[in-house]
Amino acid sequence: MMKSLVCRKPGVLELEMRQMPKEAQAGDVLVDIKHIGVCGTDFHIYEGLHPYLEYPRVMGHELGGVVAETANGLNAGDVVIINPYLSCGTCHACKRGKPNCCYQIKVLGVHCDGGMCERISVPAENLYPAGDLPVRHAAMVEFMAIGAHAVRRSEVHKDDRVLVVGVGPIGLGTALFAKASGAEVHLLDSSQGRLDMAKERFGFKHLHNAAQPATEVLAATSGDGFDVVFDATGNQKAMEAGFQYVAHGGSFVLVSVVHGNISFADPEFHKREMRLIGSRNATSEDFDRVLTAFRNGEIDADALNTHDCSIDAFPEQITHWVHDRDTMIKAIISV
Repeated sequence: MMKSLVCRKPGVLELEMRQMPKEAQAGDVLVDIKHIGVCGTDFHIYEGLHPYLEYPRVMGHELGGVVAETANGLNAGDVVIINPYLSCGTCHACKRGKPNCCYQIKVLGVHCDGGMCERISVPAENLYPAGDLPVRHAAMVEFMAIGAHAVRRSEVHKDDRVLVVGVGPIGLGTALFAKASGAEVHLLDSSQGRLDMAKERFGFKHLHNAAQPATEVLAATSGDGFDVVFDATGNQKAMEAGFQYVAHGGSFVLVSVVHGNISFADPEFHKREMRLIGSRNATSEDFDRVLTAFRNGEIDADALNTHDCSIDAFPEQITHWVHDRDTMIKAIISV
């Protein structure tokens, strides 16, 4: 038997004993989960705010683990990073090398049970050897890969002026990879606590509170605007407001998604010859980019980990953390 965290319905998370997988499914590898990153998606599921979910559900898609049994080219004891995006491999997007955009994509912990448990069976192609990376750090690769993917999609260049709107975990990851690309990175958020944390932990200097008029934010560019603007708010009004910050010839990258329509003034869009880019999930290339950044110290993985608890304590802890996200970058559950 194994411990599993089951969200039975909104607001109800329980520790349950379930049957431990003894044999991997065809093409899969058994992985013993060691650490789990808590994501905004997990909070949304707990709060009943996720539109594509059926309860009960074992959450968890930010996972670091150890191979339980040698199989499919992986050896027992290997530390692995789990890519939670299960693609079909046969659709138009998959055939074009874009499995992150798979027509039939399923995400562990959302469309099927995830990794808030002691062991799971995962397709071998979704496992990336972590080598000497600490397994705790392996649990933080996935959310950072989303930011790495957005920056790669944006084609940020050295000395570009970049604005990241929304400095939660995904926005912060985006900002860190934009900074690593040599860009001058500005952060905009309604939470002064998040801005202060980004400054204290990662040395960001150009901070803007969302209470400021847009003209004050743009003044940091002498009114020209930003070469690349990333939205990581998941807020419709913030997304629509983001267009005004883009420089002529610039790009607007929507990292977050909102369930609704986004509208903008077409004359303003066209006179800028603006690129509007959607960024979805991440690919193996982005996971590799994060792995390299963690290994060489380009990004301090330990500085991302602000909160910790055990799998036994999480049902109680989530009731507090769900109201404390302004002081949280990444919470890690130890199994």
